[in-house]
Amino acid sequence: MSQNKPTNLTNDTVKHDTLFTTPLDKAARFSFDEQVVACFPDMIRRSVPGYGQVLAMLPIFARRHCKFRQQDENGQRVSRIYDLGCSLGGASMALAGEFEPQDLQIKAIDISPAMTTKAKTLLAENYPTHNIEVITADIRDVEIEPCDMVILNLTLQFLPAADRIAVLEKIYTALSDGGILVLTEKTHAFDEQYDAWLVERYYDFKRANGYTEMEISGKRNALENVLITDTLDQHHARLSDVGFQRHLTWFQFLNFVSIVAFT
Repeated sequence: MSQNKPTNLTNDTVKHDTLFTTPLDKAARFSFDEQVVACFPDMIRRSVPGYGQVLAMLPIFARRHCKFRQQDENGQRVSRIYDLGCSLGGASMALAGEFEPQDLQIKAIDISPAMTTKAKTLLAENYPTHNIEVITADIRDVEIEPCDMVILNLTLQFLPAADRIAVLEKIYTALSDGGILVLTEKTHAFDEQYDAWLVERYYDFKRANGYTEMEISGKRNALENVLITDTLDQHHARLSDVGFQRHLTWFQFLNFVSIVAFT
Protein backbone atom coordinates (compact mmCIF):
# COMPACT_ATOMS: atom_id res chain seq x y z
CA MET A 1 0.00 0.00 0.00
CA SER A 2 1.34 3.39 -0.96
CA GLN A 3 1.96 5.82 1.89
CA ASN A 4 2.38 8.88 -0.33
CA LYS A 5 -0.40 11.31 0.62
CA PRO A 6 -1.37 14.53 -1.20
CA THR A 7 -0.14 17.70 0.43
CA ASN A 8 -1.40 20.51 -1.77
CA LEU A 9 -5.12 20.54 -1.02
CA THR A 10 -5.00 21.57 2.60
CA ASN A 11 -7.22 24.24 4.12
CA ASP A 12 -4.19 26.53 4.27
CA THR A 13 -3.64 26.49 0.51
CA VAL A 14 -7.20 26.38 -0.84
CA LYS A 15 -8.87 29.65 -1.79
CA HIS A 16 -12.22 30.32 -0.11
CA ASP A 17 -15.24 30.10 -2.41
CA THR A 18 -16.56 33.65 -2.78
CA LEU A 19 -17.81 33.40 -6.39
CA PHE A 20 -21.41 34.25 -5.59
CA THR A 21 -21.00 36.83 -2.84
CA THR A 22 -22.09 39.59 -5.21
CA PRO A 23 -25.10 39.68 -7.54
CA LEU A 24 -24.46 38.25 -11.01
CA ASP A 25 -26.00 39.00 -14.36
CA LYS A 26 -29.10 36.82 -14.59
CA ALA A 27 -27.80 35.44 -17.89
CA ALA A 28 -24.48 34.34 -16.35
CA ARG A 29 -23.89 30.60 -16.43
CA PHE A 30 -21.64 28.43 -14.30
CA SER A 31 -18.47 27.24 -16.01
CA PHE A 32 -15.35 25.41 -14.86
CA ASP A 33 -13.00 28.31 -15.51
CA GLU A 34 -9.93 29.65 -13.68
CA GLN A 35 -12.06 31.30 -11.00
CA VAL A 36 -13.79 28.04 -10.16
CA VAL A 37 -10.50 26.12 -10.26
CA ALA A 38 -8.98 28.47 -7.69
CA CYS A 39 -11.65 27.70 -5.08
CA PHE A 40 -12.88 24.30 -6.28
CA PRO A 41 -11.76 22.18 -3.27
CA ASP A 42 -13.51 24.58 -0.88
CA MET A 43 -16.58 24.69 -3.11
CA ILE A 44 -16.83 20.89 -3.22
CA ARG A 45 -16.27 20.52 0.51
CA ARG A 46 -19.00 23.01 1.37
CA SER A 47 -21.43 22.15 -1.46
CA VAL A 48 -21.36 18.39 -1.99
CA PRO A 49 -22.44 16.38 1.05
CA GLY A 50 -20.56 13.11 1.43
CA TYR A 51 -17.97 13.82 -1.27
CA GLY A 52 -15.06 12.94 1.01
CA GLN A 53 -16.67 9.62 1.96
CA VAL A 54 -17.17 8.74 -1.70
CA LEU A 55 -13.51 9.41 -2.48
CA ALA A 56 -12.38 7.43 0.55
CA MET A 57 -14.28 4.35 -0.64
CA LEU A 58 -12.81 4.32 -4.16
CA PRO A 59 -9.56 2.55 -3.19
CA ILE A 60 -11.56 0.03 -1.17
CA PHE A 61 -13.72 -0.76 -4.20
CA ALA A 62 -10.64 -0.86 -6.41
CA ARG A 63 -8.93 -3.48 -4.23
CA ARG A 64 -11.93 -5.77 -4.72
CA HIS A 65 -12.42 -5.25 -8.44
CA CYS A 66 -9.09 -4.20 -9.99
CA LYS A 67 -7.38 -7.48 -10.89
CA PHE A 68 -4.54 -6.40 -13.21
CA ARG A 69 -6.39 -7.41 -16.36
CA GLN A 70 -4.67 -4.90 -18.67
CA GLN A 71 -1.14 -4.06 -19.80
CA ASP A 72 0.69 -0.74 -19.68
CA GLU A 73 2.93 0.64 -22.41
CA ASN A 74 5.81 -1.51 -21.09
CA GLY A 75 3.80 -4.70 -21.19
CA GLN A 76 3.41 -4.87 -17.41
CA ARG A 77 0.14 -6.13 -15.93
CA VAL A 78 -1.85 -3.24 -14.45
CA SER A 79 -5.37 -2.23 -13.67
CA ARG A 80 -6.48 0.58 -15.94
CA ILE A 81 -8.86 3.09 -14.35
CA TYR A 82 -10.68 6.00 -15.96
CA ASP A 83 -11.54 9.14 -13.97
CA LEU A 84 -14.06 10.79 -16.29
CA GLY A 85 -14.79 14.42 -15.55
CA CYS A 86 -11.78 14.39 -13.26
CA SER A 87 -11.81 18.12 -12.32
CA LEU A 88 -8.69 18.56 -10.14
CA GLY A 89 -8.00 14.83 -9.95
CA GLY A 90 -9.45 14.14 -6.51
CA ALA A 91 -10.50 10.58 -7.39
CA SER A 92 -7.18 9.86 -9.06
CA MET A 93 -5.32 11.08 -5.99
CA ALA A 94 -7.51 9.01 -3.69
CA LEU A 95 -6.53 5.91 -5.67
CA ALA A 96 -2.86 6.78 -6.09
CA GLY A 97 -2.58 7.36 -2.35
CA GLU A 98 -3.49 3.73 -1.62
CA PHE A 99 -1.81 1.88 -4.51
CA GLU A 100 1.80 1.42 -5.54
CA PRO A 101 2.85 3.22 -8.74
CA GLN A 102 3.22 -0.03 -10.69
CA ASP A 103 -0.30 -1.21 -9.88
CA LEU A 104 -2.44 1.29 -11.75
CA GLN A 105 -2.68 3.09 -15.05
CA ILE A 106 -5.03 6.03 -14.48
CA LYS A 107 -6.47 8.13 -17.28
CA ALA A 108 -8.01 11.33 -15.91
CA ILE A 109 -10.12 13.24 -18.44
CA ASP A 110 -11.87 16.60 -18.25
CA ILE A 111 -13.20 19.03 -20.83
CA SER A 112 -11.99 22.12 -18.93
CA PRO A 113 -8.42 23.19 -19.77
CA ALA A 114 -8.31 25.19 -16.53
CA MET A 115 -9.11 22.03 -14.55
CA THR A 116 -6.69 19.74 -16.36
CA THR A 117 -3.84 22.25 -16.18
CA LYS A 118 -4.17 22.42 -12.40
CA ALA A 119 -4.79 18.67 -12.11
CA LYS A 120 -1.55 17.92 -13.96
CA THR A 121 0.38 20.11 -11.53
CA LEU A 122 -1.21 18.60 -8.42
CA LEU A 123 -0.80 15.01 -9.58
CA ALA A 124 2.79 15.54 -10.68
CA GLU A 125 3.68 17.17 -7.34
CA ASN A 126 1.98 14.54 -5.17
CA TYR A 127 2.36 11.36 -7.22
CA PRO A 128 5.27 11.88 -9.62
CA THR A 129 6.01 8.15 -10.06
CA HIS A 130 2.43 7.01 -10.65
CA ASN A 131 1.20 6.32 -14.17
CA ILE A 132 -1.47 9.02 -14.37
CA GLU A 133 -2.29 10.67 -17.69
CA VAL A 134 -4.36 13.84 -17.58
CA ILE A 135 -6.22 14.48 -20.82
CA THR A 136 -8.16 17.55 -21.91
CA ALA A 137 -11.10 16.20 -23.89
CA ASP A 138 -14.85 15.79 -24.04
CA ILE A 139 -15.65 12.38 -22.55
CA ARG A 140 -18.24 11.91 -25.29
CA ASP A 141 -15.44 11.90 -27.86
CA VAL A 142 -12.70 9.83 -26.21
CA GLU A 143 -12.10 6.16 -26.86
CA ILE A 144 -12.18 4.16 -23.63
CA GLU A 145 -9.73 1.28 -23.63
CA PRO A 146 -10.38 -1.99 -21.78
CA CYS A 147 -10.33 -1.21 -18.06
CA ASP A 148 -11.15 -2.52 -14.59
CA MET A 149 -12.84 0.58 -13.17
CA VAL A 150 -14.50 3.77 -14.35
CA ILE A 151 -15.29 6.68 -12.06
CA LEU A 152 -17.97 9.13 -13.14
CA ASN A 153 -18.26 11.55 -10.22
CA LEU A 154 -20.70 14.45 -10.63
CA THR A 155 -20.12 14.47 -14.38
CA LEU A 156 -23.04 12.87 -16.20
CA GLN A 157 -25.33 15.62 -14.87
CA PHE A 158 -23.47 18.21 -16.97
CA LEU A 159 -24.05 16.34 -20.25
CA PRO A 160 -27.18 16.81 -22.36
CA ALA A 161 -29.69 14.15 -21.38
CA ALA A 162 -29.66 12.73 -24.91
CA ASP A 163 -25.91 12.02 -24.69
CA ARG A 164 -25.85 10.20 -21.36
CA ILE A 165 -26.77 6.73 -22.50
CA ALA A 166 -24.08 6.73 -25.22
CA VAL A 167 -21.40 7.50 -22.64
CA LEU A 168 -22.62 4.68 -20.40
CA GLU A 169 -22.73 2.28 -23.35
CA LYS A 170 -19.12 3.11 -24.11
CA ILE A 171 -18.14 2.50 -20.48
CA TYR A 172 -20.02 -0.81 -20.31
CA THR A 173 -18.30 -2.05 -23.47
CA ALA A 174 -14.83 -1.12 -22.15
CA LEU A 175 -15.15 -2.62 -18.67
CA SER A 176 -13.60 -6.06 -18.18
CA ASP A 177 -15.62 -8.87 -16.66
CA GLY A 178 -15.59 -8.20 -12.93
CA GLY A 179 -14.98 -4.49 -13.39
CA ILE A 180 -17.10 -1.69 -11.97
CA LEU A 181 -18.50 1.73 -12.71
CA VAL A 182 -18.88 4.16 -9.81
CA LEU A 183 -21.46 6.78 -10.72
CA THR A 184 -22.01 9.71 -8.35
CA GLU A 185 -24.69 12.31 -9.11
CA LYS A 186 -26.93 14.97 -7.72
CA THR A 187 -30.53 13.79 -8.17
CA HIS A 188 -34.09 14.94 -7.77
CA ALA A 189 -37.02 12.99 -6.39
CA PHE A 190 -40.09 12.18 -8.47
CA ASP A 191 -42.41 13.10 -5.60
CA GLU A 192 -42.56 16.91 -5.47
CA GLN A 193 -43.04 17.14 -1.70
CA TYR A 194 -40.20 14.74 -1.02
CA ASP A 195 -37.98 16.58 -3.49
CA ALA A 196 -38.79 19.98 -1.96
CA TRP A 197 -37.85 18.68 1.50
CA LEU A 198 -34.52 17.28 0.22
CA VAL A 199 -33.69 20.49 -1.62
CA GLU A 200 -34.42 22.66 1.39
CA ARG A 201 -32.32 20.42 3.65
CA TYR A 202 -29.53 20.68 1.08
CA TYR A 203 -29.71 24.46 1.31
CA ASP A 204 -29.60 24.09 5.10
CA PHE A 205 -26.42 22.06 4.63
CA LYS A 206 -24.93 24.91 2.59
CA ARG A 207 -26.06 27.50 5.14
CA ALA A 208 -24.40 25.47 7.88
CA ASN A 209 -21.21 25.59 5.81
CA GLY A 210 -21.25 29.36 5.69
CA TYR A 211 -23.01 30.15 2.42
CA THR A 212 -25.34 33.16 2.46
CA GLU A 213 -28.77 33.35 0.85
CA MET A 214 -27.29 35.42 -1.97
CA GLU A 215 -24.60 32.80 -2.63
CA ILE A 216 -27.10 29.95 -2.59
CA SER A 217 -29.46 31.79 -4.93
CA GLY A 218 -26.66 32.98 -7.20
CA LYS A 219 -25.20 29.53 -7.73
CA ARG A 220 -28.64 27.99 -8.23
CA ASN A 221 -29.37 30.51 -10.98
CA ALA A 222 -25.95 30.06 -12.58
CA LEU A 223 -26.43 26.26 -12.74
CA GLU A 224 -29.90 26.42 -14.27
CA ASN A 225 -29.88 24.51 -17.58
CA VAL A 226 -26.20 23.67 -16.96
CA LEU A 227 -26.58 20.97 -14.31
CA ILE A 228 -29.63 18.84 -15.14
CA THR A 229 -30.45 16.09 -12.67
CA ASP A 230 -32.16 12.73 -13.09
CA THR A 231 -34.11 10.72 -10.55
CA LEU A 232 -32.44 7.74 -8.92
CA ASP A 233 -34.83 5.45 -10.79
CA GLN A 234 -33.80 7.03 -14.09
CA HIS A 235 -30.15 6.31 -13.35
CA HIS A 236 -30.83 2.68 -12.55
CA ALA A 237 -33.07 2.24 -15.59
CA ARG A 238 -30.39 3.70 -17.86
CA LEU A 239 -27.74 1.38 -16.41
CA SER A 240 -30.01 -1.59 -17.09
CA ASP A 241 -30.67 -0.36 -20.62
CA VAL A 242 -26.96 -0.30 -21.52
CA GLY A 243 -26.37 -3.83 -20.20
CA PHE A 244 -25.44 -3.62 -16.52
CA GLN A 245 -27.38 -6.46 -14.91
CA ARG A 246 -26.34 -5.59 -11.36
CA HIS A 247 -26.20 -2.09 -9.91
CA LEU A 248 -26.98 -0.73 -6.49
CA THR A 249 -27.13 2.56 -4.63
CA TRP A 250 -24.36 2.20 -2.08
CA PHE A 251 -24.40 5.77 -0.76
CA GLN A 252 -26.92 8.58 -0.37
CA PHE A 253 -26.68 11.90 1.44
CA LEU A 254 -29.73 14.10 0.88
CA ASN A 255 -30.13 14.49 -2.89
CA PHE A 256 -26.63 13.19 -3.73
CA VAL A 257 -26.20 9.49 -4.51
CA SER A 258 -23.48 7.11 -5.58
CA ILE A 259 -24.19 3.92 -7.51
CA VAL A 260 -21.89 1.00 -8.24
CA ALA A 261 -22.58 -1.03 -11.39
CA PHE A 262 -20.97 -4.43 -11.94
CA THR A 263 -19.97 -6.25 -15.12
